[in-house]
Amino acid sequence: MKKILKYNDFFHTMGEMKTYLLLWSTQSFSGLGSAMTSYALVIWSYTQKGSALMTAFLMVSSYAPYVLLSIFAGALSDKWNKKTTMLVCDTLAAVSTVVMLFLLQNNALRIWHLYLINGVNGVMNTVQQPASEVATTRVLPKKYYQRVGGLRYFASSLNSIMTPIIATAVLGIAGMNAIVAFDLFTFGVAFITLAFGIQIPEQEETGEESEKLLVAAKKGLAYLRRERGIFGLIMFLAAINLVASIYDAAFPAMMLSRNGGSERTLGLVNTVIGVTTFAGSILASFVKKPKSRVRVICNCLLFSMSTENFLLAFGRTPLIWCIGGFLGWIAIPLMSTNLDAIMRLHVPEEMQGRVYSVRNSLQFFTIPIGYFLGGFLVDQVFEPIMALQGEGSILTKLFGSGKGSGAAFLFFVIAFAGIGVCLYFRRNRDIWELENRAE
Repeated sequence: MKKILKYNDFFHTMGEMKTYLLLWSTQSFSGLGSAMTSYALVIWSYTQKGSALMTAFLMVSSYAPYVLLSIFAGALSDKWNKKTTMLVCDTLAAVSTVVMLFLLQNNALRIWHLYLINGVNGVMNTVQQPASEVATTRVLPKKYYQRVGGLRYFASSLNSIMTPIIATAVLGIAGMNAIVAFDLFTFGVAFITLAFGIQIPEQEETGEESEKLLVAAKKGLAYLRRERGIFGLIMFLAAINLVASIYDAAFPAMMLSRNGGSERTLGLVNTVIGVTTFAGSILASFVKKPKSRVRVICNCLLFSMSTENFLLAFGRTPLIWCIGGFLGWIAIPLMSTNLDAIMRLHVPEEMQGRVYSVRNSLQFFTIPIGYFLGGFLVDQVFEPIMALQGEGSILTKLFGSGKGSGAAFLFFVIAFAGIGVCLYFRRNRDIWELENRAE
């Protein structure tokens, strides 16, 4: 009898989440195609120039529009039809991918082309992301908000597993053209499903929703000025994103150039990170609501920052780097699900588009800065410092020698930076006040 009840509960849950699951699965599939293209382009750009900074600018060009325009994008998202917004943004991003393929086929693709294309995609993502957040809220019952965070990391981690494996194999067998073709196929699946298979409820326009764009954006800022706890969390994540984006800029440079590193090693470590986040997302999807979401967020980030970076810095073999990837990412899905739940539970639905867009600008403005700093520090500071070291120097004993040792030295430095950020924000009283509010 208990088994029957459990099966009934399962099918009832699937029925309530059906619309969201359809949207989530097809958009995630499209994300796999996009991730494969991005992964291949990182390898392509690094092999062209051998510069961490030039490769880091790929992400800078993606995030710069996101940061600069997000405040206004959320206000537009609150006004516009969510489904139409998502479809138009996806289509324009696909067109930019076709342009990149055309240039590649004619042997005319240059690094600056990728910066421009990534900038266009960044604008599209800026507008689409708040629309997608509100769409999720509207198609999903409130009781499943924490589960959504786990499902998102499930998809993200699965893509992280598959991307280096599939992309490396396809690059070797069929080349970049096949990767882009797969990207466009996944876009088509997601587009058709959203256009013809998913209904996203739209609220009737009120006087508040028809307000001027600048006024709407100011309301998002005003909300965060009042809600100091939410603002504190956003600043916490902004500081973490600065450290993490320095890591992201240095990571491929070290994996592709360090002794023992290669494209295969980069793919292996990325795959381990993907498997780890996959396991972590499953755990996060099924764990019960914690007594303190804030404590979970702080502890997960502290554990991540105090493990992976040190192992990447001191490790000399793919095995150690893989262990570092496991320790650094296993707790991140749990952090993300609780952060997502806090945002959805504390921010009124009618304000979510505005608030999420302001959050995107504040929380993510450090990412392009971090990518630039990471690439600059590797190329211009830490690699030159390591190149000057003698064979028996302390730095050489700690971080090795040759190209890539400077990136390892940088990982050592950002480990302390990450730990410091976590310890500082743990003392923020406004963040802890969120625990006193009823959910």
